[in-house]
Amino acid sequence: MEVPALTQMLKDRAEAVQTIFQSVPSLDDCFRHAINVTLQLQGSTIAAPQLSPAHQQRLHRLCEESGIHLLTSELRKHSGQIHTGFTLGDWAIAETATVVLDSAAEDVRIATMLSETHVAAVPHSRVRATALELADELSEAMSSPPTYLAFISGASRTADIERVLTIGVHGPQEFHLIILEEEPA
Repeated sequence: MEVPALTQMLKDRAEAVQTIFQSVPSLDDCFRHAINVTLQLQGSTIAAPQLSPAHQQRLHRLCEESGIHLLTSELRKHSGQIHTGFTLGDWAIAETATVVLDSAAEDVRIATMLSETHVAAVPHSRVRATALELADELSEAMSSPPTYLAFISGASRTADIERVLTIGVHGPQEFHLIILEEEPA
């Protein structure tokens, strides 16, 4: 499937599960999106545990300019203070608007499950039309335990109490899927 059609399918499916979708040119644009979302929702922290030191430094500078506190490690100590979780997804599946994320590290799980808002960025080169297209990559990722791959499709939702849909009970209330037009440098 060609990139524009794949991106359109991903966008359509994301919107169907109340995921906020955007395509941006660079990782810095994605960082700015996460900061803007945090500020708009009156948050003061972003947890970004898996970034490389260079990416952490760039995000830290942007957060500092905006008055946002960046958390990158030992998130258990800050579990009640995380407004926005920021992650780089390993893949995205267009047909289900799902982000696949290596969540073996506890800090990644905390950032994605205890934040009020989760912003996930995935390079367009890592978007696949279907889960079947990821079979080889997933087999390889799971070949050396311990592994913990999270499949995230939209904000946390449940309808287990009198079949009333409730958003954000078991995780973030908002999920933002950002497709990067270029690979993170």
